[in-house]
Amino acid sequence: MNVVEKLYTFIIFLSVIIGISIGQVERIQMNAGSFISPLLVAMLYITFLQIPIGDIRNAFKNIKFTYISVTINFIWTPFLAWLLASLFLGDQPALYIGFIMLMVTPCTDWYLIFTGIAKGNTALSTAILPLNLILQVVLLPIYLLLFGGTKGIIDLAFFGESILIVLFVPFALAIFTKGFLRNKQQFREKLISNLSVLPIIFLSTAIIAMFASQGQLLLNNLELMWQITVPIILFFAFNFIITQKIGQWMKFAYPDRTSLSLTTLARNSPIALAIALTAFPEQPLIALTLVIGPLLELPILASITQHILWISKGKNLNNHL
Repeated sequence: MNVVEKLYTFIIFLSVIIGISIGQVERIQMNAGSFISPLLVAMLYITFLQIPIGDIRNAFKNIKFTYISVTINFIWTPFLAWLLASLFLGDQPALYIGFIMLMVTPCTDWYLIFTGIAKGNTALSTAILPLNLILQVVLLPIYLLLFGGTKGIIDLAFFGESILIVLFVPFALAIFTKGFLRNKQQFREKLISNLSVLPIIFLSTAIIAMFASQGQLLLNNLELMWQITVPIILFFAFNFIITQKIGQWMKFAYPDRTSLSLTTLARNSPIALAIALTAFPEQPLIALTLVIGPLLELPILASITQHILWISKGKNLNNHL
């Protein structure tokens, strides 16, 4: 984990502050929005390039773990997200959609860091990563139409076009690039290593641009942002308890149980943010929700990681006694 990755939460927070500050200049505010989509498309292309999609077969070497994690991520979690959104955000369609988008997209990178810190099975978590990516790319549009179709926000034609441009184009380009460099393994690994820091840079720059153009909207609606805090905390609390109980019930060893929890807790806000900014340009509160979410998510994941370690140390101490 490089320095930029360690400072991820601080970088996002700083990007928000910088964006709001420079957005006070009228010319910047008027033009900043045009930089957002290109930056996010570039970010997703490099992100997809880093994911070993060709290794998806590795996920099926542990059928039990794969089956349970996929069931939690793509059946239980969308239902829980819809339930919490309906209970706490039903009167705010933009926050409702933003919350759903955040919670139905499993993380494809950060959870590996937390898994390593918590002494989980990182190899097992890495094996499930390509499958999580492909399933969320395919299922996110379906979830949005299923849970958000009645909110009057989604224009089907424009939504489909946005998904194609922002999600499938960089995904296809990444696959094409990998195929082109198939016989140049050393060069490909060096290229991906050199590009690894760029997604965070592109994302933070896009956040600066977004808040430069829409920062005043956030300042005018701070009370709405607080509304998403409770469902986000409840989401992580419920899923952590459920995954730990399921892991115990399935007799998973501590490393595998830890991997299951973190694989199904961490969320993929960059993908959801890219789609929100392109598909819902007239609903900036959706995108703002997807930026505020990670500011809460990362400290929560850090706390859960420490809690898992504390539980493990307590059990080991009892065993020695």
